[in-house]
Amino acid sequence: MFDDRSDAGRQLARALGKYKNKGVLVCAIPRGGVEVGFHVAADLNADFSIVISRKLPFPYSPESGFGAIAEDDSAFLYPGFDGMVSQGDIARIKKEQRKEIKRRIRVLRGERPLPSMKQRTVILVDDGIAMGSTMRVSIAMCRNRGARIMVVAVPVTGRETAREIGELVDGIVVLEMPAGFRAVAQVYRNWHDVSDEEVLAIMERWDRKGS
Repeated sequence: MFDDRSDAGRQLARALGKYKNKGVLVCAIPRGGVEVGFHVAADLNADFSIVISRKLPFPYSPESGFGAIAEDDSAFLYPGFDGMVSQGDIARIKKEQRKEIKRRIRVLRGERPLPSMKQRTVILVDDGIAMGSTMRVSIAMCRNRGARIMVVAVPVTGRETAREIGELVDGIVVLEMPAGFRAVAQVYRNWHDVSDEEVLAIMERWDRKGS
C-alpha cells in the first residue's frame, strides 16, 4: 500500500536510483501521474514535464475505453472492438478528446512545448496503469519525438499489462502487481481524483524549485 501519490512517487524514485543525475527527462501523464512524477524528477535531479494523452471512452460506458489518443495524434485502438462502436462515434469521440487535449496543453502546460526528447532517456510516469491505452500512446509519441531509451515507471499495474507494456519499451519499473488487480486506487490509502488546480500547483512548485 501507498499512503498517497507523494509516497508512491518517493518510493518509485528510489527504485529508479540508477538514473539519478543522468540528465533524464521525466514525463508524467495528467492528472494523477503529475504528483508521482514530480517526486521522481525531483529525487533524480531530472528534467520534468507532462505529456497529454486521453482515453477514448465508449459512448455508452464512459468509464471504459476502446483506445487512446496522444497530443501528437498518435492513436491506439484495442483489437476486437469492431462493431461495438460505429465509425461515426469513433470520429466524434476522437474529436472531443482532441479538444480536451488542446485544453490541457493550454491550461496545464501553459502552451509550453515539450522539452526535446531527441536521443534522450525518457521516463514515463503515471500513478498506475489500469488497461494501459494512455500509456501506450504516450510511449508512441515519445518514440516519435526521438527518445533513445524509453522507461515506464508506475507504482502499480497488473502482471499481464506490465508484460505487454514492457514489450514496448527498454525498461519498466512496477512496485506492486497485486493478485486480482482491479483498479489503481486499491493500493492507495488516500485516493482522490486530481483537479486541474492541483496539477497547476504542482507545476508551480516545480518552476519555483528551478528558479
